[in-house]
Amino acid sequence: MLEFYIVILGMIVMLSFLVFELERPEIILPSTLLLFVMTGVITPQEAIRGFSNEGMLTIGLLFIIAGSIQNSGIVDHAFKKLLNRSASRKHMLAKLLFPISFLSAFLNNTPIVIAFTPLVKKWCEDHHLAPSKFLIPISYATILGGTITMIGTSTNLVVHGLLLDSNLPGFTFFELGKIGVPITLIGLCYLIFFSSSLLPERGSRPVNMETLREFTGEILILDDFPFIQKTVEQARLRSLKGLFLVSIIREDETITPVSNTTALKAYDRLIFTGDITSITELQSHKGLQLQSNGGSSFPKHHRLTEAVVSHHSSLLYKKIKDTNFRSRFNAAVIAVHRQNQRLKYKIGDVILKPGDILLLVTGTDFYKKTSTNDFYIATPLDKTMMTRKQTMNGWFSIALLGTMILMVTLGYISMFTGMAFVTLLLLSLRIVSPLQAKTAIQWNVLMVVACSFGIGYAMIDSGVAAFLADLLMLASKPFGLFAIIMAIYLLTNVFTEMITNSAAAVLMFPIILEVSNTLDLNPTALAVTVTIAASASFATPIGYQTNLIVYGPGGYRFKDFLKVGIPLNILTMITTVLLVYYFWL
Repeated sequence: MLEFYIVILGMIVMLSFLVFELERPEIILPSTLLLFVMTGVITPQEAIRGFSNEGMLTIGLLFIIAGSIQNSGIVDHAFKKLLNRSASRKHMLAKLLFPISFLSAFLNNTPIVIAFTPLVKKWCEDHHLAPSKFLIPISYATILGGTITMIGTSTNLVVHGLLLDSNLPGFTFFELGKIGVPITLIGLCYLIFFSSSLLPERGSRPVNMETLREFTGEILILDDFPFIQKTVEQARLRSLKGLFLVSIIREDETITPVSNTTALKAYDRLIFTGDITSITELQSHKGLQLQSNGGSSFPKHHRLTEAVVSHHSSLLYKKIKDTNFRSRFNAAVIAVHRQNQRLKYKIGDVILKPGDILLLVTGTDFYKKTSTNDFYIATPLDKTMMTRKQTMNGWFSIALLGTMILMVTLGYISMFTGMAFVTLLLLSLRIVSPLQAKTAIQWNVLMVVACSFGIGYAMIDSGVAAFLADLLMLASKPFGLFAIIMAIYLLTNVFTEMITNSAAAVLMFPIILEVSNTLDLNPTALAVTVTIAASASFATPIGYQTNLIVYGPGGYRFKDFLKVGIPLNILTMITTVLLVYYFWL
């Protein structure tokens, strides 16, 4: 009985930490799992079973294969051509949403939204349209498309792995498509015809020189400055209130990033960013002269970049000044926006959270130093040429993935075997390097998924899963089987809006196993219900990564997701429950 209360208390604390974003999920879930091991709720063997689960390992391999296609540039190139053809708003939505949803059925939807957010935003600005009319529909289209196949999202593979782990038949490749195709078609029609009237006419602020002038100031060092030939640190220019020394212009040379040991010379021009209202205080220092606003003379090889802090960033819940940001990324933070509002206090003291938009002044090698693990870049990159080799490698990766899908669908090989073979072939032919493979894998996601398995075993062993299943049945059984499926869907959907979708699916799985055993139902029916409900996160920006990616660049507010997402949630739920009842029960 003690184990029961330990798990209940541990789950409440875990969910509280996840909901209020007190720490990263990849820290919270392993800590919870460790608690259950230390208190004897589960054995060490049960705790690590998730790390060898077939579904979890398949997700890791899928990241590599999808990354090889994404890196080839084929997908980006195709959609750039599509966007260049101007059309009406509804026509453009249809042209975008159908191919994007199809693509997300076979590729990870997060990089798809990362790639298209800056492209669509730039297209909207060029055509004087609000990005807010397009970006939420794009996010929702990728979520819907991910429900069509077994590899559409990591959640699908997680539940597939859980079924196999419980000695039950997993999903066939297109089994989820019985639900996924109808809800995708219904959802896309809803987005094309109704989203424009529900979404605001709003966009994030354009990143340009006018924006830069608000956040930069220039100070000239005169020849009577007492710290000439002294370092920046000795001149006490590093710890100014609300200001950050981003670069020094010395004749035709630009010094950036500026280190503490950089020596100062007469007639150096110091470029500061941050709270420029306090820059006038520097005029009280002998030998420093405030110049005209620095935007016009800012180094030409610098550029302004908007970056959204990702769910898995190593910077989360740290103060900017403690992240070594400048030297790590060759970039300076000049403004931070949260929930579409600029944070007014000192930039260095801002504690970063998922979805924060950073306005950055970046150096030439910023894009080499950063990755999507830390940021979702919201500003279009410079145009790059696709080489013939990249194109050939991309098409070869697509052909391999298509062949693997065919073999799995016909039952010749398992999903894991097919993924492993394709990955091995890509590495052997050097289409993907070991470093690229390592970078493509989202280790944070795998950690969360693997630990969720152990937490699920703790719920079963302690009796918590049976207790929650009894509660669910007690509340819904008087209204019939249809109500039980609806209750399972709703509970999963509430979980996924508060915590990660894969974790929501894993936490619900032991509950539905108890329900299916008690009522003698087909466990696949309830597994499908949980899988779709865990992915169908439309009502909040925090429930799904793709929603968070478009949150800032679209200039959205929390209520915008509620307004357009709740009707889509209801449509998806009703369609799913009806089709599950029809196909499996």
